[in-house]
Amino acid sequence: MDKDTVALDNVVSVENVERAAKNLKGVINKTPLLQNHWLSQLYDAHVYLKREDLQVVRSYKIRGAYNKMSTLPKVEGEREIVCSSAGNHAQGVAYACQLLGLKGYIFMPANTPAQKVNKVRGFGKEMVEVVLTGDTYDDTFKAAKEFSDSRGSTFVPPFDDIAIVEGQATVGLEILKAATFPIDYLFMPIGGGGLAAGVSSIFKQLSPHTKLVGVQPQGAPSMYNSLKAQKRLALDAIDSFVDGAAVKSPGELTFEICRELLDDVVLVPEGQVCVDILKMYNEEGVVLEPAGTLSISVLKYYADQIKGKNVVCVVSGSNNDITRMEDIKERAMQHQGLKHYFMITFNQKPGALRTFVNKVLHPEDDIIHFQYIKKNNKEKGPVFIGVEVKQAQDVEDIKLRMTEEGFGYEYLNGKQDFLNMFL
Repeated sequence: MDKDTVALDNVVSVENVERAAKNLKGVINKTPLLQNHWLSQLYDAHVYLKREDLQVVRSYKIRGAYNKMSTLPKVEGEREIVCSSAGNHAQGVAYACQLLGLKGYIFMPANTPAQKVNKVRGFGKEMVEVVLTGDTYDDTFKAAKEFSDSRGSTFVPPFDDIAIVEGQATVGLEILKAATFPIDYLFMPIGGGGLAAGVSSIFKQLSPHTKLVGVQPQGAPSMYNSLKAQKRLALDAIDSFVDGAAVKSPGELTFEICRELLDDVVLVPEGQVCVDILKMYNEEGVVLEPAGTLSISVLKYYADQIKGKNVVCVVSGSNNDITRMEDIKERAMQHQGLKHYFMITFNQKPGALRTFVNKVLHPEDDIIHFQYIKKNNKEKGPVFIGVEVKQAQDVEDIKLRMTEEGFGYEYLNGKQDFLNMFL
């Protein structure tokens, strides 16, 4: 799609978003805009959170799904709804099916956790059928589209649709109606771009001075890369950890709107997201999903610009699986430089381990993982070792002392595929 072919001034009008808000009345929660005093003090700014984690399906996705489905033209016979999603969009569509009395087929990857599948069934009740298929989301999407096309069903996309974008834009409308102050910065997570496209459209019309910043995970920079290239690009591979924003390619419509309206897009490391998930829980008692934390994590990288400013972060959702917490803690500690992994060559002679413990490690360092791999000869053998330190800089002393004591090693932090074999 050429940029000139999109009449951006008319794509997401205030009038249409007001109409979407009326469609959603009585269906969604008007989520609060709350000042977070801990974050405000931390960044010397006035930080407000738009709490879409408190939405009826615990994410903003119900807004777009219901707006799209409630405005479909009437057809003869029973209309069927089909969507593909690994999480929040599926729940939004399922809930909309229940409210509107529409039969829905929700396609989800075969490896989707049972907790997410059960939530979709709970929101959709008897109106939805969950179809688990495909090893990846792309496989699932393809299967859903083929199913939808073969039956003449209505496919409800997760972001690249004008009615979806207008529904998500109601988040921005609510923010501006609730704010009694000028908003200097607005931070929004980006996956496919539906939320950012909708909210930025409203802000550019009603609050043009606000700096609009999109946030993506470092391992899934689809919108970031596309905007840099000034054309839509598809990622060959993504880190799916921030699953609510792990999209290989931005939408056609959403890319054009974001290209025109966003002031910046920032990438945030997954490890920093994990740090902030834990901090928000420990400091504030707020449970967030990784994608819902992006707009908070980005504050660290905008710390100088936002001092003394009024800042709004869109907290997009809280659908986090408790079974992920160990992985979240692990990633957070690696990101903070407190956990380190090595493949170390040990001499196969008495006292080698004692030398490592006594002369390489500091008394406060802790061995958290120790595994002999395989003796490749009689004299040497590789060992996979994990070490927890008290301060991030301590690892450099460990590396130095290993070299001094004659231990060959390979540093493994950052080589996640390799670490997954052992952790």
